Amino acid sequence: MSIIGFALPSAYASRTIKLGLASPGPLADPIYQAVKEAKQQGLDVQVIEFSDWITPNEALQNKDIDVNYYQHLPFLENAAKAKGYQFISVGVGTSAKLGLYSKKHKSLEEIPVGATVTIANDPVNGGRGLVLLEKAGLIKLKPGLDYKATVADIAENPKKIKIIEVLAQQLPRTLDDVDLAEGYAHLLKDYGIDPNGALLFDPIQPRFALQWIVRPDNEKIEDIKKFVAIYQNSQEVQSILKQKFGDLVVPAW
Repeated sequence: MSIIGFALPSAYASRTIKLGLASPGPLADPIYQAVKEAKQQGLDVQVIEFSDWITPNEALQNKDIDVNYYQHLPFLENAAKAKGYQFISVGVGTSAKLGLYSKKHKSLEEIPVGATVTIANDPVNGGRGLVLLEKAGLIKLKPGLDYKATVADIAENPKKIKIIEVLAQQLPRTLDDVDLAEGYAHLLKDYGIDPNGALLFDPIQPRFALQWIVRPDNEKIEDIKKFVAIYQNSQEVQSILKQKFGDLVVPAW
């Protein structure tokens, strides 16, 4: 991980917020804009970037950071069941479209028998990928599971596609080698791939909006809420989101 700080005079040292971010690149740009605006209001925010989607919650649990911003509530609920976290949300961030992308095929109809498809390897986002594959008509899942479905819940696979689960952040890298991949707009941007070029989109869903997550006993909660408000109310933040993502990543507050 890397640390990027915005230092203030020592008088503000007690108000420093350590923010864990697992989405560097374009999605981080509006965060850093909010950090600059917070500094002007006497609030020091130190951004700590992580390269995976597990460590930010561990760091929050261990009190190495005060807040993290990278996950939606279904992801957190799954992590809490596995690790016993007692975290809460103090605000909502952005929602993003999810898509199926290909560098080899121009339509879903071109996906061949025996095609290789990559989806996220975490339970919730991988389940979203499977639901999207079902919407594409490539598989059929056992009923009633929604995003909780796993590869083991595939009831029908008429094209005998091979599904490979990889780290969500690595999905764009697989596009050179596979027929189809699940993709997230901000991650595709990091790899120079047009996020508007999905063969099929899953529409934006409020339940999958990113959240600002904290420990409930954190004495800095009011300062964190102030920073979230700065982020949500900043016209510059919304302008950056619009410029970089259009309607692919939008405010959910």
